[in-house]
Amino acid sequence: MSDAAGLASVLATLGPEDGTLPWPRYRLDRESWRGLIARLATVDWSLVALWGEEKTVQLALRDEVAGTQALARLDCPEGSYPSLAAVRPGAIRLERAIRDLHGLDAEGAADTRPWLDHGRWGAISRLIAAAPYPFLPVEGEGVHQIPVGPVHAGIIEPGHFRFHANGETVVRLEERLGYVHKGTERLMQGKTALEAARLAGRLSGDATVAYAIAFARAVEAALGVEPPPRAVYLRALMAELERIANHFGDFGAICNDAAFGFIQAHATVAREGVLRAAETCFGHRLMMDRVVPGGVAVDLAEAAGPRVALLMTELADSLAYLMRIYDNKPSLQDRTVSTGVALSELVHRFAAGGFVGRASGRAVDARKSPGYPPYDDLDFDIPTRSEGDVHARLMIRIEELKQSFRLVEQLLERMPQGEIRRELPSAVGGGGSGEGIAEVESFRGDVFVYVKLDGEGRVIRCHPRDPSWFQWPLLEACVENNIVADFPLCNKSFNCSYSGHDL
Repeated sequence: MSDAAGLASVLATLGPEDGTLPWPRYRLDRESWRGLIARLATVDWSLVALWGEEKTVQLALRDEVAGTQALARLDCPEGSYPSLAAVRPGAIRLERAIRDLHGLDAEGAADTRPWLDHGRWGAISRLIAAAPYPFLPVEGEGVHQIPVGPVHAGIIEPGHFRFHANGETVVRLEERLGYVHKGTERLMQGKTALEAARLAGRLSGDATVAYAIAFARAVEAALGVEPPPRAVYLRALMAELERIANHFGDFGAICNDAAFGFIQAHATVAREGVLRAAETCFGHRLMMDRVVPGGVAVDLAEAAGPRVALLMTELADSLAYLMRIYDNKPSLQDRTVSTGVALSELVHRFAAGGFVGRASGRAVDARKSPGYPPYDDLDFDIPTRSEGDVHARLMIRIEELKQSFRLVEQLLERMPQGEIRRELPSAVGGGGSGEGIAEVESFRGDVFVYVKLDGEGRVIRCHPRDPSWFQWPLLEACVENNIVADFPLCNKSFNCSYSGHDL
């Protein structure tokens, strides 16, 4: 349902404007916050982010119809705030994390269990009182539990999956995350923007470029800095190479979890080719620390452009070959088609982005909306499907690979000449304070970053939000009524980030 008044105009009636970031922000009181919750029950405004600070919570929303964004801020001197969980279920885990990290309670919360705190943060005082984590109960004849993790085979990060199954059929899956919480938000405090950028680039290693761009754009918005046009194109080139490498990796891994390793072998070769090209172009396989506030740290290596263009042609041929194999393997598609369906209604309620959202009909991509340069000057499409199963999520990756090949070609053809970096005001003795917001599309979905800088350009507060926050809960839902043996397929088709979630 749309709201004719629009997100910002409604917030303006609830509270005064509280600065621009560049998204408008409004300062609400408790009554207005409750009024906003009541409005959220009737409108199609997606939850983008919800985070805590010292006696304060901030909320980012997107008007899905108008494509606009706005923020609301509520001071909580009494240490609590009205919960959003009843109208936006994506807020449930965020509210649990806010309580763990900042001690702010969500009044009327749907789930009051700790989330990131595993009872060890205050080990000395809590050691005796620490109680087992209360998983949600399931009752019924023949229902049994299957605990998996947090330590897994292979090299994936730690996360616990508690299955309740009846025979081979999953009745309920509950996740327990937070095992790799790094305290990155606290580590960023007091760092200069350039120092904190290194931490932002390590929030989720497979999306290091996307996080680095999001952090850089948030800092640049806070300081009123425009990166040079060439730097903007180089950032997008890195981001598309990162997307291509990950999508090939996921394509192979999904097929491998269906016991078809041939495609994974070829997809791994393709991914390796992209990583080597990234090292040739920018001196690092993952392009870590290549995007910095103000621009980029390195220019495109001489003669690297034609090699990348040739690589795109080779990858397109490889993808076509692999898809012919996939399309002609009914035994493979028997494992992916109709498996692990993420319902469109749930995807929209949780505002899940990336291939998870687009495979279930939610056509949201931060490169288009809110959009950011240079994508507003480039020609590409946002593929969507409606089935919401493993096959659909795989097909979205395939279509996005094709779009990325087009984007890389355009980026190389239109690459501007000139400088690649501008100094930040704090580095040349100017003002370094301000607040900034950025939303950037990673291969996994939209990455959101809020940053507040003091007068010397040091970070007072930074909150990054990974797309996995809104995707992990949907993995729980899509596995129900599937067989346990199909969980790896469902899990890989989501490929949620542990590290990006456990910031």
